[in-house]
Amino acid sequence: MGNTSNDSQSENREEPLWLPSGESPAISSVMFTAGVLGNLIALALLVRRWRGDSGRSEGRGNSISLFHVLVTELVLTDLLGTCLISPVVLASYAQNRTLVALGPERRVCTYFAFSMTFFSLATMLMLFAMALERYLAIGHPYFYQRRVTRRSGLAVLPTIYIVSLLFCSLPLLDHWKYAQYNPGTWCFIGHKQTTYLRLYATLLLLLIIAVLACNFSVIVNLIHMHRRGRRSRCGPSLGSSHRRAERVSMAEETDHLILLAIMTITFAVCSLPFTIFAYMNENSSRKEKWDLQALRFLSINSIIDPWVFAILRPPVLRLMRSVLCCRVSLRTQEATQTSCSTQSNASKQIDL
Repeated sequence: MGNTSNDSQSENREEPLWLPSGESPAISSVMFTAGVLGNLIALALLVRRWRGDSGRSEGRGNSISLFHVLVTELVLTDLLGTCLISPVVLASYAQNRTLVALGPERRVCTYFAFSMTFFSLATMLMLFAMALERYLAIGHPYFYQRRVTRRSGLAVLPTIYIVSLLFCSLPLLDHWKYAQYNPGTWCFIGHKQTTYLRLYATLLLLLIIAVLACNFSVIVNLIHMHRRGRRSRCGPSLGSSHRRAERVSMAEETDHLILLAIMTITFAVCSLPFTIFAYMNENSSRKEKWDLQALRFLSINSIIDPWVFAILRPPVLRLMRSVLCCRVSLRTQEATQTSCSTQSNASKQIDL
């Protein structure tokens, strides 16, 4: 017991208790303000969308989109993470003390590191749930309509929180797996425990690959749907209402894919420095300042996500669809109509 206490005291003496001179809270304040403001705007837009969907579904009996249920849960997760993590950094700057010195027995440092790992993993699991929902809706529509409901979407959030809580609680079994990083306002998994650090980074990387695979499958299925729609224009008439509903469904699925793809790319870019940091040597990481850059990039993701949803409104998504050639151009429509009319005239002559 005496050796353990001596080791812990020497570990505490190695970590600074005061912030270096010249440190400014400007970046942390801007990140906190942008995160809270962006998430509140996104929540307001989602509430408006929910009201609009519920109002339109009264006459048709349709439920609110499960995709938007998952987006709402993602925004709530980002908002909760921003409100629980950023004030700790601001308190450190306000008292000019490091996280280790803010509370007894490194409790503030442990709280900060656990919150960072928890909300980063929960965000990635939410993106995976959204990608899996799109994959099932487009690739397996019959299974999706029978088994996947809005109630199951409401159960996604507590399930993800439980899984993240169990996985991120493993470092709590070892008191020194969390370490304080320069300038003293960040705590995360220590480089001395490389096994769990690399396991965490590998899990994030595997989730990113799984999300990209689901998105790629959705793109392939949307291309097939587009080709079937073009062939059906020259086929037997199915009614204008049926074709209009098919075009609306195609547009909505493309909008969902664009939104999910941009969020996935954002998280992949924000997680890449952390993955490099996890597999680097401790000395080289500190020398090249990868630790601070990686943790900042990892925390930026929860700030960017709500702004992506707030900026990508339906008019912007329609413009992106037209730029990405997701809709049939006017020339293609004219060529299709010309070919269809030629085929119809030829069939009429044959009948005569």
